[in-house]
Amino acid sequence: MLPLMSDSAPSSHLGADRSSADTARPEAASSSAPAPKPKEPELVPVVNPRVYRFVVNITYLPVLLSGMHIEVHGREHVPPPGTPLVVAANHRSGLDPFLIARALPPGRYMQFMAKKELFGPITGPLITAGGSYPVDRTISDVKAVRTSVRILAAGGTVGIFPEGTRGGGELHGGVALIAAKGRAPILPVGISRVGKRWIVRFGPPLPSRGGIKALTTEVGERLAELAQPVGETI
Repeated sequence: MLPLMSDSAPSSHLGADRSSADTARPEAASSSAPAPKPKEPELVPVVNPRVYRFVVNITYLPVLLSGMHIEVHGREHVPPPGTPLVVAANHRSGLDPFLIARALPPGRYMQFMAKKELFGPITGPLITAGGSYPVDRTISDVKAVRTSVRILAAGGTVGIFPEGTRGGGELHGGVALIAAKGRAPILPVGISRVGKRWIVRFGPPLPSRGGIKALTTEVGERLAELAQPVGETI
């Protein structure tokens, strides 16, 4: 009986040791696991005023050298700087963003949602310094929408071409969605060209209320009206 008793006693201690060791291992594993990295805050694109003005002036040179000029109508409809604003315009040419930027009152810096293909090694830093940011037009770019909303929350101005491409015709609902999320009015802008005149027409701001579809339709109707040429009176 003694050998049996001597074998059974150590086995109970061994079972206890195993049990305590098993319960200790998860604690050790959990304590050694790396802590999750904190999520980096998404920053608001910043406008460098000097770069912004430089780009606006440089891109106006082709207009001057071709003997043309810009004609602005409805500037009184533009809300004062420091208030959130979504600028929505029809899209005729590559000069459109710069013509609108030049037509806006001083202090109102427009940050455009530009196609990601423009952000190359040469043009990318310049566009970024001007405050614009990329959008992937092949997908529903949630990141670009969040960036737009943050700009509006900071009292900035977001510029969007609802047609997406030059002369696209069909409007996308992104402009209405961004305005609604950012609680900002939409400033409709019509661009047209007659002879030696580039004409930029600002319409009264549209409040960002109602459904996305209805607001998108209203923006489209306003842009169609404002894109019609007018007389020479500024």
